[in-house]
Amino acid sequence: MSKVAREAKFGIGDVVRHRMFPFRGVIYDVDPVFANTEEWWRSIPEAVRPRKDQPFYHLLAVGEQGPYAAYVSEQNLLPDGDSGPVDHPEIPRLFGALAEGRYEPRAARAALN
Repeated sequence: MSKVAREAKFGIGDVVRHRMFPFRGVIYDVDPVFANTEEWWRSIPEAVRPRKDQPFYHLLAVGEQGPYAAYVSEQNLLPDGDSGPVDHPEIPRLFGALAEGRYEPRAARAALN
């Protein structure tokens, strides 16, 4: 499959929610195309498996089970900036204030490793 990058719809600091699952989060990194393992991709049921030729986003996510990191395709994200802050413990380390549906990245973002 050809890996053709296209411009990402969302950016670092944007607050988003998943189109199908009950979680929302803040984008902290963007891959222009799929950059995870084949095993991870194949673990997604084929009926809902996303295309690889689109941006994928690393999120500081919060769902019913609490905070975690998520990797989500662009086709499965919707803007959610109007719903207020995201309660994830890593946000203060990477971001400043929330303004107009977007967190301001800190000048020197710390790696999440």
